[in-house]
Amino acid sequence: MTFLTGLTFGLALIIPIGAQNILVFSQGLSLGMPRALWTVLAAATCDSLLILAGALGASALLSQVPGLQGALLLAGCGFLTYLGVKSLRTKVINSDTEVPAITSPKQVISKAVAASLFNPHAIIDTVGILGAAIAAQSVTGRATFAAGTISASWLWFLGLAAAATALRRVLTPARRVWFDRVSGVILCGFAVSFAVEFIRLW
Repeated sequence: MTFLTGLTFGLALIIPIGAQNILVFSQGLSLGMPRALWTVLAAATCDSLLILAGALGASALLSQVPGLQGALLLAGCGFLTYLGVKSLRTKVINSDTEVPAITSPKQVISKAVAASLFNPHAIIDTVGILGAAIAAQSVTGRATFAAGTISASWLWFLGLAAAATALRRVLTPARRVWFDRVSGVILCGFAVSFAVEFIRLW
């Protein structure tokens, strides 16, 4: 039961739309399986490490270290602006005349890691909320609850990439471009919200 509670709690936090979800889904659309698994691996591993860090007490740093939250917000704003603008500039690839760029595993992993670690909301959710929830469990139930929350990240990202890969077979290149552009608008919106939060801190 403790595992299922952790799994449910983890899914409740990770399912709402965010930079990680948009990135995993867009990589599934553009790369397909198995290459999209590199994004899943990187994003889920980062989440797992952040959850464990929170459970071990790192959540206290978010409120005790001066300027940390502001630095995270600035980094997140900059990176999401970059991702958003790049998505907005996506062009339709003519399969008869153009060859799509092959994205290396290193590039895919780097982008997923950055989306995970330069995202203050994701850090607050994983380190702060999930970490605190794990720490609040009984000593005997912490490991099981933590396993549930970590499993939620892996299952969700894997399912998201698989769903995107399935859609990839039916979506035309033009429709994929519009998805990228909508994603770009959402990512830029998150960047603006981070900038507003940063201003409010001061």
